[in-house]
Amino acid sequence: MKLLVCVKQVADLESRFKPNAAGTWYDEADVAFRMNEYDEYAVEEAVRLREKLGGESDLTVISIGPERVGEAIKKALAMGCDRGVHVLDPDSSSKDPSQIAAIIATFAKDKGFDIIFTGMQSQDRGSAQVGLLVAERLGIAALSTMVAFEWSDGVIAAKRELEGGIKARVRLRPPALLTCQLGLNVPRYPTLPNIMKAKKKELQVLPVVSLLSEGARAVTEKFYAPARKGGGLVLEGDIASLVDRTVAILKEKTGVLR
Repeated sequence: MKLLVCVKQVADLESRFKPNAAGTWYDEADVAFRMNEYDEYAVEEAVRLREKLGGESDLTVISIGPERVGEAIKKALAMGCDRGVHVLDPDSSSKDPSQIAAIIATFAKDKGFDIIFTGMQSQDRGSAQVGLLVAERLGIAALSTMVAFEWSDGVIAAKRELEGGIKARVRLRPPALLTCQLGLNVPRYPTLPNIMKAKKKELQVLPVVSLLSEGARAVTEKFYAPARKGGGLVLEGDIASLVDRTVAILKEKTGVLR
């Protein structure tokens, strides 16, 4: 069985963000990067299936972006992927979901992948479109927001998360694409021996122009921080005093109490 997992490198959410010179994305200077959290669950589930199937399976990890993206691929290799593919694109942040999906689908279309795993969404753009667009381009079944996965006798049995915490049971056969939700599993930490082994695994680098020939359908016009709002009011003291003061403020400052 041939497996593919798609990962994205995103800025650590603890970083301090500011618009870049063009004002269309954030300035990457002094920003730390990590593998997208949703994709960590996708990698873990793909590796678990790879381990369950044993020698009959092969797991490839693909990522799109500049040179630094190699670190995210190396982590996936250290977690258990067999080989990596780096689509080198210094301008990946300007690509819209349709373009990212086109790159992945063009790479995958003639490779015969049985199951493709992706994160449900990325932590930076959060469009939750790429995985499903890849499936549409490849003409294969797709299942989104997956929170449980089982493989038996050539059939995928999965649960997907719906609104209000409701779950849906779904069965489908490969080829299929699955987008992974948080909580699907517990992603493993790469061990030192596996990190060393990852350095010897195959890593193919492909220029983005070899996989993409279409323009963006949606363009980011402006990236900016929300406007600052007035500060809050902190009250201290005993409960009786706090109640009286709160009621007085609500009457004076708002229309809640009259």
